[in-house]
Amino acid sequence: MEDPELAAIRAARLGQLQQAGNGGAGGQGSGEDEGKKAAEEQMRRDLLATVLDHAARERLSRIALVSPDRARQIEGILLRMAQTGQLRGRVSEAQLIELLEQAEDAQSKASGKKGAIVYRRKGLDDDDDFDI
Repeated sequence: MEDPELAAIRAARLGQLQQAGNGGAGGQGSGEDEGKKAAEEQMRRDLLATVLDHAARERLSRIALVSPDRARQIEGILLRMAQTGQLRGRVSEAQLIELLEQAEDAQSKASGKKGAIVYRRKGLDDDDDFDI
């Protein structure tokens, strides 16, 4: 089942997007695109505000400062989970950290990189003499 508050926000935003699309039918094309993008971004922020608790939102905003692509990826995952009904209640900071770790593991497996640093030392040959 879907959260009624989330459904109400979606319905309100959908109505706003439809009004923006109908109201600017004779207007400028680039202005409409910017308006739609701004409306979609605002809807995205509103949905994230309903899905995340305060500490998790704060952490995600700090991540966005350092790595905007990573933050967008996590936001997309959270929004998909909310839309499909996989989230029960608000996401806490601990749950967000767990989601970040899962995304990192999946990314490292896909790229074939290991998370650990491996040091390879050149072995000493028998004919290497060190006089001390």
